Amino acid sequence: MPKSLLRSVAFVAVFALVGCESEQRSATAPALEPASPTFSLARAQQRELGAALAAKERHADSLLADPGIVGLAVGLTADGRPAVKIFTKAAGTRGLPRNLDGIPVIAEVTGEFRAFPVRAASAGALAAGNTGTFAFPVPIGISTGNEGQCLAGTISARVRDAAGHLYALSNNHVYALENDARLGSRVLQPGLYDTGCSLTGNGVLGTLFDYQRIAFRRKANNTIDAAIAAATAGTLGTATPGDGYGMPNHVTAPAFVSQPVQKYGRTTSLTHGRVTAVGATLLIGYTSGTARFVDQIIVESGTAFIGPGDSGSLLVSDDGGAYPVGLLFAGTGTGTMAIANPINAVLGRFGVTIDGK
Repeated sequence: MPKSLLRSVAFVAVFALVGCESEQRSATAPALEPASPTFSLARAQQRELGAALAAKERHADSLLADPGIVGLAVGLTADGRPAVKIFTKAAGTRGLPRNLDGIPVIAEVTGEFRAFPVRAASAGALAAGNTGTFAFPVPIGISTGNEGQCLAGTISARVRDAAGHLYALSNNHVYALENDARLGSRVLQPGLYDTGCSLTGNGVLGTLFDYQRIAFRRKANNTIDAAIAAATAGTLGTATPGDGYGMPNHVTAPAFVSQPVQKYGRTTSLTHGRVTAVGATLLIGYTSGTARFVDQIIVESGTAFIGPGDSGSLLVSDDGGAYPVGLLFAGTGTGTMAIANPINAVLGRFGVTIDGK
């Protein structure tokens, strides 16, 4: 296939997990991919963007030392050439390079990136249909949280391990409360924020089983913000409500630049966007401090793709297959740019697979 055509479809896969924290486990192999040109194009485009990813890695530490820079990633120029994207807090950041090792640089003003649960002080947190108490087994993509804080996020998916045990998947900051929740604490539906910070009206979805600790350091190499809660088929279903994308696929897909994607979440329900960059190194704000994440996926949309309370939403392909691509956890203040962990890094950490079609 000609290189120009590969650039026009603009696909890139993120398979490697670079620079993980020592305490993070290696990802297990993903499920066998279907016979689809999408997956072969992804592998080819990964090779094409290799030089840009390497240049981004070489300069990430020095560039992020600038207080005006909040992240870097790899995407494409308007004419389809690989490029390094530099994200800044505000316009007018001085001294930005025009290229890195011969790779063109695109500067974007994003503001700061923050994790996206909904708390008492959050703005724009109300939603029409996904904040109430659902009958068991509850769908995915709706309000959830830990009994220890008045917040709410989103149930990502039902996952299962090799022994057949079932779990609810969401973010660390939704289920493990930024490393502060105890294992065995109750996980609720809806989250406490959605019942006026009262346990009255909440169902017990399960109990916190495991989570990946977040290292709150500007030079850390976090790869996932994720946790799982022990659940059962009686408490948790496998599909979104009827106005969503339905049941996700059990086969995962790599993230591609220009890949159409969708998500269903507590606050903004079903939204559609496109992957605009991969291999991102970003500074993410939490209540506990700032954490650096590496190898992240960036999604953008013309309108809000996520809102407060959408943390934990499953990012899936928007191609009819609903292949899981990432676990959403953060974004910009407008919600038009969202950040996701690569889903295979999440599933591999816990030794689980998506319980889907």
